[in-house]
Amino acid sequence: MDKTVLESIVREVLDKSLEGRVLDKNQSPASDLLTAANGGLVRTSISLAQAVDLIGKIEAKAAEWNMRVVAAVSDASGRPVAVHCMDGAYMGSYDVALNKTYTSIAFQMSTAELGELSQPGKSLYGIQFTNEGKIVIFGGGVVLTRKGVIVGALGVSGGSARQDTELAAYGKKIFEAS
Repeated sequence: MDKTVLESIVREVLDKSLEGRVLDKNQSPASDLLTAANGGLVRTSISLAQAVDLIGKIEAKAAEWNMRVVAAVSDASGRPVAVHCMDGAYMGSYDVALNKTYTSIAFQMSTAELGELSQPGKSLYGIQFTNEGKIVIFGGGVVLTRKGVIVGALGVSGGSARQDTELAAYGKKIFEAS
C-alpha cells in the first residue's frame, strides 16, 4: 500500500474518532488531553506545562520550608514528564523522586499508604524488593487525579519521609484544585 494512501486512511480514522471532542489542551477532560505530535495527535494525561507549573509551586514551598528537593511528575503510564533538582538537593534524591512516581502509578496509591501495607506481618510485606527495586515504601509519592481519573503522579525527595509526604500532599492538593 502506498504511504500516502495509508496516511490518508490514518488521518480519516483519527478525524472520525475525534469528532465532537475538544482539542484545546486547556479545555480537554483529564483522560482525553490531545497534543500535537510529529505523527499527528497523541493522548497525554498531564502536559509538560502542567508538570513544570506544579514543580515550580513545590519548589517555592520547599524553599519556604528551607528544603532542597528533587520533584518529579510522571504521566498516568508512569513515564516521566518533568524532573527538577533544586540547587543543593541530594544527588540520590533524583532516583528516589522518580521511583516514587512509578510506585504511586504502579499501585494507584501514595507511597506512604503502600508503606503501611508493606510492614512486617502485613499483606504486602516485601513488595519493595519487586519491580527491579523501583518500589518506594516511604512517603513523598502521590497519585494525581482530575475528576476522579488518575492523570499522573508526583514524587518529592530530599527531606525526611514526613517532610516529603507533607510536600507531596501539598502538591496534590494544589494540582487537583487547579
